[in-house]
Amino acid sequence: MMQRREWMQWASASALGAYGAGSAMAQSATIKPGKPYAGQTVNVLSVVAPQFSAHEARLSEFEALTGIKVKYQYVPFASTREKLTAELVAKTDQYDVLSAMDIWGPSLYNLFEPLNARLAEKKIDMTARYPQAHLRAARDGLGNGPNYIGFPIRGHVQLMFYRKDIFARLGLKAPETWADMVEASKVIQSKTDMAGVAMYYGKGGGQNLMIWMNYLWGNGGDLVDAKGQVAFNSPQAVLATQQYLDVLLKHKAAPAASASFNETDAVNSVAQGKSAMVPVWWWRYANLTDAKTSTLKPEQVGFAPLPSVAGKAGTTYTNTWFYGVNRNSARKDAAMEFLAWLTQPEIERDLLLDRTKNEVVAVQVPNLINGDVNVRFGGMHVSAAQSLKAARGVPLFAQWPQMSDLLEATVNELASGKGDVKSALDGAAQRARRIMRA
Repeated sequence: MMQRREWMQWASASALGAYGAGSAMAQSATIKPGKPYAGQTVNVLSVVAPQFSAHEARLSEFEALTGIKVKYQYVPFASTREKLTAELVAKTDQYDVLSAMDIWGPSLYNLFEPLNARLAEKKIDMTARYPQAHLRAARDGLGNGPNYIGFPIRGHVQLMFYRKDIFARLGLKAPETWADMVEASKVIQSKTDMAGVAMYYGKGGGQNLMIWMNYLWGNGGDLVDAKGQVAFNSPQAVLATQQYLDVLLKHKAAPAASASFNETDAVNSVAQGKSAMVPVWWWRYANLTDAKTSTLKPEQVGFAPLPSVAGKAGTTYTNTWFYGVNRNSARKDAAMEFLAWLTQPEIERDLLLDRTKNEVVAVQVPNLINGDVNVRFGGMHVSAAQSLKAARGVPLFAQWPQMSDLLEATVNELASGKGDVKSALDGAAQRARRIMRA
């Protein structure tokens, strides 16, 4: 195993060079002296995640510093967008801090308070702290410079997790291409009672699009073209979609149940020893290695960059959550005080190094390249820093949630063996154009 000094040298040579030397210098949040907001209560509406529960456990520190109380209300992922939309329409100040996912941002921009002036007052340099792949979620996308509306708080890259012990026994190496993944699956299925790769083609929050998009980009396709016109039915997109579906329908490298699997189902298939691989978000490492949720030990679980299309550069779809201040809040100053404290790099780092937890998520450059963090997680974070340099996300436009719903239904239907890929994508594109014109 690499020692800390080796990790630091590697980090400096690889990831740090991409972000600039200044990015490693975290800028501490400034807490206003004199506790000017003492006695106020900041209410946080947050999606459910262990990371946020860990933040909540530290609130006594913040209250001692500021006299501000903080109360969390958690919302399941499936209900979060609907809840935020209701807040936008009602214009209430029930919540002061709100969590949102990047793809929802354009339809919710008016819900969030612009933060540029407050960031300047706190001397918080966002570009020094966060990779650009995550910062795009924290801006309003309306031009005229970086108009920040929030702090990236939880962000993900995708990795290929695989059974290290099974691969070693069969003389296999982690797949570098999607074709390699299929071939490795065939070997595994011929020599074990396991499925090769757990995929997820079922409906649920657009999860069945998250690997499909890497096939799409890898084949030179895109969701929309340079003019913003629907492009996911191009020849490249048709080829990509066929390749994605072939894993299940032609090669039968995935469990038959993958046609209805969501992301959690696929992860559980590996965690319970039924499948040997799963391409998924890095935060799922905890589910795969925690004795409470998995039959596997950490030494059985390997990870590698997401496979690519042969001859093409690798991609990873990036997903980012941000925390912002409700524009209708009557406690904006106290809410900003809380966010400035919560997003200090040291708080994120402490959670990563807390061995009573199994939290891998980091969005801040100093922590992604931190030597101690990379020793603990076997280099996962400096690999993520490398991936983030070329990471991609969906175009941030207000109609994306509707387009996503349309596409995930189309992919799910095709994965069930119904319909022709080109005809299905042409039909979806026609409906998507009407959505874009609305």
